[in-house]
Amino acid sequence: MTEYVIEANHLAKSFGDFKALKGATFQVPLGRILGVIGANGAGKTTMLNAILGLSSFEGELKVLGLDPSKDRDKLMQDVCFIADVATLPKWMKVSEVFDYVEAVHPKFDRAKAMDFLSRTNVPLDRKVRALSKGMTVQVHLAVVMSIDAKLLVLDEPTLGLDIIFRKQFYQSLLEEYFDEERTVIITTHQVEEVEHILSDVMFIKGGDVVLEAEMDELTQRFIEVLVTPGKEEEALKLGPIAKGSTFGKSTCVYKDIDRETLAKLGETRRLGLADIFVATMTGEA
Repeated sequence: MTEYVIEANHLAKSFGDFKALKGATFQVPLGRILGVIGANGAGKTTMLNAILGLSSFEGELKVLGLDPSKDRDKLMQDVCFIADVATLPKWMKVSEVFDYVEAVHPKFDRAKAMDFLSRTNVPLDRKVRALSKGMTVQVHLAVVMSIDAKLLVLDEPTLGLDIIFRKQFYQSLLEEYFDEERTVIITTHQVEEVEHILSDVMFIKGGDVVLEAEMDELTQRFIEVLVTPGKEEEALKLGPIAKGSTFGKSTCVYKDIDRETLAKLGETRRLGLADIFVATMTGEA
């Protein structure tokens, strides 16, 4: 039987007349890395706030078997949440950051954090404000890697970092933190950088979950065709979910149509996650 870390049933949240979440129903299994992808204002952060017990909600929601609105203290013993790895209290020394986390999180392993940091050139006695962005990332990674949480939630974690440190962050996350007993949720706009580590993906648009799939399954379901001239009408009859043009030729994106059928229309290719997202959300190839 599948063990679910999160079970949401008709999860909704309104701010006055604005519906930030419109009754989302989804499940997140144990031991997965889920990417929640959506445009600004789609409802990603509202969903995370409900999961973390930071806001009220309508509908049913269980996280690690608990109701976040009633059992937040207990829930947070097994949850780690990071909104932005480039942000730490700038007035603290690195050692004081560890002191603080040790005092507030019962599952922080200081020895493990020190071991991680020993492989960097970050000085313990330097204040965060005096660290480079790269060093700040390494301190935050040391904290993350040293908390034995069952659920790690990362909301745009690498915002503002250059590509070297973004890659380092995700590589460390995959190699030194994640295992089958932990679940990671990531929201990000930098889709291409995370798709290689995701096991599952969720697209959210206007407060609705419009797609849920395993990554392996997703890349099999969406195919783009560079339509051979003269076959445009035939291509449209198959009902593409998105249309566009490349080098003067029509392109169509199809969902759940077998490749052999599509190959008769022209050259086919599998799509990356970013292309699938754009096609699903905008109808453009």
